[in-house]
Amino acid sequence: MVDNARHNILSRIRQALSNPVPLPFPDAQNHSVKSVFRSSENNTDEINLFAENFKKLQGRFIYCENDSSFEKNLLQVISERSWTSVFCRDSSIRTFLNKIKIEPCNDLAVCDVAITDCEYLIARTGSIMMSSHQESGRTVSVYAPIHICIARRKHLVYDIENAFEQFSLKHEGNIPSFITMASGPSRTADIEKTLVTGVHGPKEVFCFLIDS
Repeated sequence: MVDNARHNILSRIRQALSNPVPLPFPDAQNHSVKSVFRSSENNTDEINLFAENFKKLQGRFIYCENDSSFEKNLLQVISERSWTSVFCRDSSIRTFLNKIKIEPCNDLAVCDVAITDCEYLIARTGSIMMSSHQESGRTVSVYAPIHICIARRKHLVYDIENAFEQFSLKHEGNIPSFITMASGPSRTADIEKTLVTGVHGPKEVFCFLIDS
């Protein structure tokens, strides 16, 4: 009985595959189709647009002119928040933290804040694009109570389409198994339709953009 049902199901699948259904909107995959969103005119506009949209999503944006400015701003935030356990897996960021006399902790479960880099910043949506190919892996940005993302100007793109175009070239032939978009702190309205932040992830998300 089970074998007959399995045979019938597989037969229907084979029959369906032998008669492919044409795409209902064939032009949707055509790259010549004009975007409905107006692109920014220059990179400065994209910085302002990302900052505006990121803040709307309750993210905390900090602009840094250069590495020296970033060092000063990061130390100030860490001091003001009294963070003592800073987790980071990214080797280049760990080197920088050691330079400014911050010893990263090695236990994500007990840290105050976790620091990662990113794949791209998406200006139009105020989102941070991350993947499992980063040294931070899948869990760091969502497990810690506070997430700090460090990005540079080269990471900033206008829209998701631009991000995936560059992402595909960057990881050509070795696409990560995990890609995510983080748009501010986690939030849910499942409980009595009341918006609550920090339930399934970080309660706060910082983005330091180094303009160099």
